Amino acid sequence: MIRVLRNIAFYIAFYTGTVVSVLSCFPAAALGERPLRLAVRGWSRWHRLCARWLLGIRVVIEGDLPDEGVIVAAKHESFFEAIDIPAQMRWPVPFPKAELLDLPGWGWAARTYGAVRVEREQGAKALRAMVASARGFAARGRPLVIFPEGTRVATGEQPPLQSGFAGIYKLLNLPVVPVAIDSGRLYHRRWKRSGTITMRVGERIEPGLPRTEIEARVHAAINALNPPA
Repeated sequence: MIRVLRNIAFYIAFYTGTVVSVLSCFPAAALGERPLRLAVRGWSRWHRLCARWLLGIRVVIEGDLPDEGVIVAAKHESFFEAIDIPAQMRWPVPFPKAELLDLPGWGWAARTYGAVRVEREQGAKALRAMVASARGFAARGRPLVIFPEGTRVATGEQPPLQSGFAGIYKLLNLPVVPVAIDSGRLYHRRWKRSGTITMRVGERIEPGLPRTEIEARVHAAINALNPPA
């Protein structure tokens, strides 16, 4: 019962704060990039505070997340990491699926903040558009945050990386920093549990590797905290 009450309190606090944050993005964007960036970071930090004090979730980061124009390839087990990344990095660029960018309010805020639109069903044309958009953000020194498995996966699952990841790596010619995350044990879709979520930053991987090698190295690194069930 206590767990349920803590979750209800979390949902009320976080989503009320989310509405306020989205609304604050409109005046922030009118004032410039820095106020908008601070508004998004404030939303992410509010989520972290709600998770810490209402759910009892602590976060441990092993290593240093980059703040320059590289590809950050992360494990994706829950919404936690998608929301938390802006609190940990200076000005990260997410790769959300197209449907999220079409949501009223939130989609506008994400597009204005800067995001690479992912169209899953449009093949090579979509890949070219993604690369062009990502290259522009990277040229400004913004790290590109991608979930190379393509979607959320359950704890213990290690699916192969999506084919588009190797194409992005090759065409952008940028280093990759893999990040292992074990959020799925605690941050469930409905009733979340207390405990510690770990983010482990792997060794930087330079550009120019063959597809099989980059996929193998990234796959191993992002699953370092997620042994098969």
